[in-house]
Amino acid sequence: MLDVRRIKAIGLDLDDTLWPIWPTIERAERQLNQWLQERAPHTAKTLADPASRQALREAVVRAQPTLSHDMSALRRESIRYGLLQCGEDPELAEPAFEVFFEHRMQVVLYDDVLPALEFLAARFPLVAVSNGNADVARVGLAAHFHASLSAHQFGVGKPDVRIFHAAAAAAAVRPDEVLRIGDDQALDVLGALDAGLQAVWLNRSDEAWKHARQPHHCVASLQQLCQLLDDPQ
Repeated sequence: MLDVRRIKAIGLDLDDTLWPIWPTIERAERQLNQWLQERAPHTAKTLADPASRQALREAVVRAQPTLSHDMSALRRESIRYGLLQCGEDPELAEPAFEVFFEHRMQVVLYDDVLPALEFLAARFPLVAVSNGNADVARVGLAAHFHASLSAHQFGVGKPDVRIFHAAAAAAAVRPDEVLRIGDDQALDVLGALDAGLQAVWLNRSDEAWKHARQPHHCVASLQQLCQLLDDPQ
């Protein structure tokens, strides 16, 4: 059971918790493809094919395994590998990535997000912890967050307990005083439990829980979470 009295900080996931990630990525990839079509059409065609795109990504990880937690560097190097493979200018990789990244930051928040962030930030320091490359400042949410940690900055990602402990340290509280909220059963919930945090599973799509260990609570929206914290009875 969730012990609201212990909570002194909130740890929040970003992708698929505050906004749906795949529509965002698909829009950004379309913009990248349009940009490349004018400058590197063979690479554009290669990157438009999901199997070829995945093969490039896997080639980058094999050659540079330290990039596996750095989504920005992995994307940039995949574009560069594609350009080289297609005999086109690899110097285009950096501006091409910037096109992608600009649109990747143009997220569409779930309807409950801004009211929830205002409610939570007025009561607790909020720390974003994500394996993705979203930037809370560039998406316009920095005012609500005390700190933000990403796998590419920290060097390891969820479910590694170290990134959860770093989030607690960033809020100047103990791990057991942090409530973790996220959509991913393994990365967010089980990772947080391993690190000694309380964990609430955000289940927006009415999925079944698949693990023996249970979250401290489950909510279908951030509005429900705020109601729970405002009136734990």
